Amino acid sequence: MPCDVEPPDLIQATFVPDENAMAWWGTGQIAAILTSHGLPAGRSATCRLAVPDRQRVIVAADVAVRLVDLDAAIPALDTLTGPDTVFGASVRAWRDALRLVGPGRANSEVSDDTAAEDTALAELAGRMPAAAHAVLNHDGTAIYSAAAMLERFRQAVLTRSELKAAAVQAELRPYQLDGVAWLRALHGGGVLADQMGLGKTLQAIGLLATRTTTRPHLVVCPVSVLGNWRRELARFAPHLPVVPYHGPRRELPETMPPGSVVVTSYSVLRTDAAALAATGWEVLVLDEAQQIKNPGSKAGQAAALLPARTRIAMTGTPVENRLEDLWALLHFTNPGLLGTRERFKQRFGVPIQQRRSATAAARLNTLVAPHLLRRTKDEVLTDLPPKQCSTVTCSLTGEQARLYRDAVDRAFAEGLGTGIGRRGRVLALLTTLKQICNHPAHFLGKDDGDLAGRSGKFDRATEMLTEIAQDQDRALVFTQYRAMGQMLSRHLGQVLDTAPIPFLHGGLSPQRRDRLVEAFQNDDHAPPILLLSLRAAGFGLNLTRAGHVVHYDRWWNPAVEDQATDRAHRIGQRRALNVHTLVTAGTIEDHIARLQERKRALSDIVAGDTEAALATLPDEQLHAILALDDDPGIG
Repeated sequence: MPCDVEPPDLIQATFVPDENAMAWWGTGQIAAILTSHGLPAGRSATCRLAVPDRQRVIVAADVAVRLVDLDAAIPALDTLTGPDTVFGASVRAWRDALRLVGPGRANSEVSDDTAAEDTALAELAGRMPAAAHAVLNHDGTAIYSAAAMLERFRQAVLTRSELKAAAVQAELRPYQLDGVAWLRALHGGGVLADQMGLGKTLQAIGLLATRTTTRPHLVVCPVSVLGNWRRELARFAPHLPVVPYHGPRRELPETMPPGSVVVTSYSVLRTDAAALAATGWEVLVLDEAQQIKNPGSKAGQAAALLPARTRIAMTGTPVENRLEDLWALLHFTNPGLLGTRERFKQRFGVPIQQRRSATAAARLNTLVAPHLLRRTKDEVLTDLPPKQCSTVTCSLTGEQARLYRDAVDRAFAEGLGTGIGRRGRVLALLTTLKQICNHPAHFLGKDDGDLAGRSGKFDRATEMLTEIAQDQDRALVFTQYRAMGQMLSRHLGQVLDTAPIPFLHGGLSPQRRDRLVEAFQNDDHAPPILLLSLRAAGFGLNLTRAGHVVHYDRWWNPAVEDQATDRAHRIGQRRALNVHTLVTAGTIEDHIARLQERKRALSDIVAGDTEAALATLPDEQLHAILALDDDPGIG
């Protein structure tokens, strides 16, 4: 139906939140007109907008626009003057919105008068022409109404100005600005659950840097990322005093400058709970917060006792094994929100995990949505190169096949028993079979001879990594076993004619880990392969120099393996990442790989414990999964 809209040849403005930019549109000469009025011309783009047709009826259309990043658009809007014959009402409305919430006003006393501000913004929304009221989906439905865009505009302007005022030395992406604004608006606490590689650390630093307080902050993280936190704080917020609290001679200062950031580890949190609880913290950040998924653990209990005005849990896997993991995180950040653990299990755990109840899942999502923020790479990093995943099927050698069959036959002949004892024996058998698939020497504990020719997986990995090195590329190789990593380190060093390949594992000091990461990322003369323990290096590290990731053996939890892969598939990666998963044909690895693909599809809800589930199977079913296939492709 006809609407009261302005003619389309006037220049209009629309805020596009996902680009954190103003879109200027309405005439074919827009770049020249913007430049002639002293405005930045921006870059060419196409947006789906609501526009008037020739009969002045609002329709959905893909519109050629000039996108101007908010940093450049703000001063342009603030000083904008021009005749009504050039600029439409929407341009003047966005200028007035900026003057309501802009950088100058953000620090004034009136900026606290949010009720008056909201009323004025609502009036501005009404003054905009209908053609500037919405950014649309391709089916014509509105993504952002005028009111929603004004609110996002206000958050973006205030967050940018405050980050600059706080001397944060980083150019945050639009979704990261939203994340900082969300963290700042939390009451009590919340879970920042962005997918791995989206810059949760930078968003948390944005919160710490813009928080005006006389109290210190506390960051708790795994030992492997202590150095990363110190580097990121020094890089992005060098004005914040950083107090490392780890090592044998650690000591908290009696007094700390306002806004100081104490950085410690979960192991120290467990042993020094009383000392850390004696300080009143402003913001408490738990990085890789799945470490407290068991609230009855020492780390979980110690974290619950820490006094803080705001509690932030950061994790890329809010549900790692069970839905109760989510309860544990929110019990830390927002105690009481989800009731007791038992009540949560009855209301949500059983209906969602066992019955896949969509109603219970929707009810849980409504309850946690204000307190949990999760964005995925597909949603916000459209410029991130893709992951190219492949399964590399490897054959067994004759030696491996004999050891494998003997291990299965012996375990079932001796009997697996029942109850807790059965679970322990099944897990021990699984470990044996996985080690045999890795290499006979891994299972036998003898790696003093020539390792080549005894394991199909070992030989295939050697071929692949040799080719990667010859192509002047780099690779990360993950294994869950320290002994296997040491064998690969020695063997690959000999094959590639270099020093032993570096191996990052839990036994290294934080300083040694930092040096390995720094060399792999920045030293052109460092070995092109970096071996990593899956648990010690499955999170918190930036290793974007790698063009390949090799999973040598399987953890059987998609979330854990994805965390490891995303050490390379994150902001800063400019090439497609090749992810190679090695699977030994006909073995338990092969069977579980098929199960895992189904499990990966459910991982956003819950990813169960595969090994524990196997232990509950009757002997006949378990034997069918563990026994070597009749034709496993023995090499």
